[in-house]
Amino acid sequence: MTNSLLDLARERANAFLDELPDRHVGPRATRDELVAALKVPLTDDGENPAAVIDALANGADRGLIGCAGPRYFGFVIGGSLPVALAADWLTSVWDQNAGIYATSPAASVIEDIAREWLLDLFDLPRTAGVGFVTGGQMANFTALAAARHGVLRRAGWNVEEDGLAGAPPVHLVVSAASHITIHFSMRMLGFGTRGLIKVDIDDQGRMRADSLRETLRTLDGPIIVCAQAGNVNSGAVDPLRELAEIAHEHNAWLHIDGAFGLWGRATPAKRALLDGCELADSWANDAHKWLNVPYDSGIVIVQDSASHRAAMTLSAEYLEQTVGVERDNFEWVPEFSRRARGFAIYAAIRALGRRGIAKLVDDCCERAVQFADILGRDERVAILNDVVLNQVLVRFGDSDDRTRDVIARVQREGTCWLSGTTWQGKAAMRISVSNWSTTAEDVEKSSEAILRCLAAAGGES
Repeated sequence: MTNSLLDLARERANAFLDELPDRHVGPRATRDELVAALKVPLTDDGENPAAVIDALANGADRGLIGCAGPRYFGFVIGGSLPVALAADWLTSVWDQNAGIYATSPAASVIEDIAREWLLDLFDLPRTAGVGFVTGGQMANFTALAAARHGVLRRAGWNVEEDGLAGAPPVHLVVSAASHITIHFSMRMLGFGTRGLIKVDIDDQGRMRADSLRETLRTLDGPIIVCAQAGNVNSGAVDPLRELAEIAHEHNAWLHIDGAFGLWGRATPAKRALLDGCELADSWANDAHKWLNVPYDSGIVIVQDSASHRAAMTLSAEYLEQTVGVERDNFEWVPEFSRRARGFAIYAAIRALGRRGIAKLVDDCCERAVQFADILGRDERVAILNDVVLNQVLVRFGDSDDRTRDVIARVQREGTCWLSGTTWQGKAAMRISVSNWSTTAEDVEKSSEAILRCLAAAGGES
């Protein structure tokens, strides 16, 4: 039964992958239609497993978005490299608990090797702690938990044992354009968001070094500064070297949210854009974005591995924790029982190598420039940002309504899918090129569809 079910799942999966390059990218069913297709009375004795797999595949199909395909440009969502997808299937079959060495020596060793490779690719301190979490949200949370431990330890306070009540106040300094996951992490860590100190940004969304210097001059006590490598709208990178030098003058912890932009460190073409990144104290990354591995794959890196481990680890009598070179993975993340995320990351990095990863990043950046070039030649279109990575911001005429209308038409038309945003108070189309399989032809086809939708919307300049 197990083999026949896996064969059936493989058959349905292959059919989906085969049609993905030409698939209508957006959803093709309403919520009510999906409920009608999928909701059945729960039986007492269950149903035939093969029939359930078929019903699931058939019922869900029209509600699936082609985000793994080459013409999905929404929300900085990458696809899945074939080798990473295959490794992820093995991960499900192996069904390892990646918490401690004793529950899966293979998962422990793989994450240790992936840790070394990632620090080499990003050229970050080789002794840094690395954890494999669900995504960018938990990468930021874990890094900021380590930051909380580090700055309060320097102030003589043990936050893990004594909590925040009565602790020295921590000044939380963030970019005015910081990602929402930074704010949410502050909430989960017990800091709240009301007291966040926001630093001014420039016209591309980069934190201004002069504004940070002026801000820190007024503060005394523990400080955490959050910078950004890859603005979620413009792709811009903060002036990291300047920010690091200013932060460390004030004994502040500098965290960099590099959910996608950190991969710029892996290519010579973009490395200068992230100059000074190595001077930070912690970094967050989402491997699903630009390494193109399946979902549930974030990376947290902390230079002070002692603070990282102290913020995460606990012990219990029943655990067979290691005392030698073996890695207990749970000591670097907020979870114990979890998926063995390192297998897919290991497979992707090993298959691509340094040049392959650099090419993946460079190709996406070139496709973003191609989008800007094609669309920008039309007098009805304005490109709002400097295209430095994989993000393109587009506006149609000077009308919020027309811009939003074009976005909605493109999403319905189905050639490609992209999202809307608000940039400097105005509606904009946001194009994020993050997929390994996107070609120049995909960009041409998508650009033509966008301009057709603009014409249908009556898009005069």
